[in-house]
Amino acid sequence: MNYTLHQLQVFLKITQTQSITKAAEELHLTQPAVSIQLKNLQDQFEVPLTEVVGRRIFITDFGKEIAAGAEKIVNEVHAINNRTLAYKGQLTGRLKITAVSTGKYVMPYFLSEFLKQHRGVELVLDVTNKARVIESLEKNEVDFSLVSVLPENLQVENIELMENKLYLVGNKAQEFNRKLHDNSILEDLPLIYREPGSGTRHVMEKFIKQNNLPVVKKMELTSNEAVKQAVIAGLGYSIMPLIGVKNELNNGDLQIIPVQGFPIKSTWNLIWLKGKSFSPVAKAYLNYLQKDKDKTIQEWFSWLSQF
Repeated sequence: MNYTLHQLQVFLKITQTQSITKAAEELHLTQPAVSIQLKNLQDQFEVPLTEVVGRRIFITDFGKEIAAGAEKIVNEVHAINNRTLAYKGQLTGRLKITAVSTGKYVMPYFLSEFLKQHRGVELVLDVTNKARVIESLEKNEVDFSLVSVLPENLQVENIELMENKLYLVGNKAQEFNRKLHDNSILEDLPLIYREPGSGTRHVMEKFIKQNNLPVVKKMELTSNEAVKQAVIAGLGYSIMPLIGVKNELNNGDLQIIPVQGFPIKSTWNLIWLKGKSFSPVAKAYLNYLQKDKDKTIQEWFSWLSQF
């Protein structure tokens, strides 16, 4: 047997994501690179680790046993690395965070300097849907979660990071005059929605309900990127977080349609279970945020004030 630690790490990620594509994204590798590592690991065994049915990959029972062993090995390697760094007096351990999908435009900037200061900290950041974010928090699987709408049925504590502004956006195919439109304009535009449970959709539907607007739902999509591409392609309009459309506004793919009552505002919050016992890493990160979050906002998000 000549399998490597890297092969085990790649295979473990495949078993966790049930997808070559998602594993490649989370490992910051190309799909061919992940496939090669999987093949090289498979070549070490006469029994299949995976099987492909249709276009989906499934882990065999034998593969699941190998994955369980791989997880123990990978965790032990992390422990060895952490003990080495701790011996040298460095802060070590894992920082586990989940973030709603639009949070990928926010969370990395509130992490980068902290991780530079503490090289022994390993980040586990899962960007996923709101339901999974709340589930991971409720099960105490993570230290923190990033949301734009606070959960109603879960006791949490929080620290406010920054304001979240949402605007009505469309592509450049139709010209809108620069006057402030009445919000009844939403009745005449085909709107593209996020999936049920999305924080963006929650804010969007709350605004529509408060203003008693009989809007037309054109379609429903499961990610901010999918909505953005659909709007750019001219399939409809949507209410989107400003933080996620900066580049498209700058290069002219999208336009903000000025409407009464916009921007709709919410707040990005980092939340954790009430009464949670923090690890040294989590406690250090929370202290860092309380001290330096304003500096991060000024450095990376000062452009938001232009809108």
